[in-house]
Amino acid sequence: MAEIVYRQYIGESDLPHIMSLVQTELSEPYVIYTYRYFLHQWSLWTPQAIPAGSSVPIGVIVCKQSMHKHVANRGYIAMLSVNKNWRKRGVASTLVQRSIEVMKQHGVVLETEYDNVAALALYESLGFIREKRLYRFYLNGKDAFRLVLPIPPEEDQDASPYHSRQPIKSSPFAYVIDDDDDHSD
Repeated sequence: MAEIVYRQYIGESDLPHIMSLVQTELSEPYVIYTYRYFLHQWSLWTPQAIPAGSSVPIGVIVCKQSMHKHVANRGYIAMLSVNKNWRKRGVASTLVQRSIEVMKQHGVVLETEYDNVAALALYESLGFIREKRLYRFYLNGKDAFRLVLPIPPEEDQDASPYHSRQPIKSSPFAYVIDDDDDHSD
């Protein structure tokens, strides 16, 4: 089995490979501006899995951090894609775990198609729970489950679940406050 190297998004040269991988493996169509929205603002949250000696990713996870209901910061997993030929080797688990490490102090949420058994099994094995079903969530008319990863407060935190939660900034510029990623609440 080939060694897999994990690295962050480094710029526009990675974009065609990421787009190709996501478009091949996921059912939801995304335009280039969607990718740029995530990748330019939260590039540190986009690890890629690349076989040693190659420059083409075989797995990618695209994430962001934003305010949820103007109260608490929350991590959001927007896209997770692994080439079919590289599945069942721990690539998806590693990508999710690396992203959780960055986002865990803020909570993590994502959506997946209600009938994507493999994705549901992966996320549930990592501790995610189904929060609610989102009817006709995707453009293809399919329902989704919103999954959340409950993060217990650290021992030294105040009783409030939002005490000392500060945004993680991937650049020295101000981050976007956006709670519209939920589509329905």
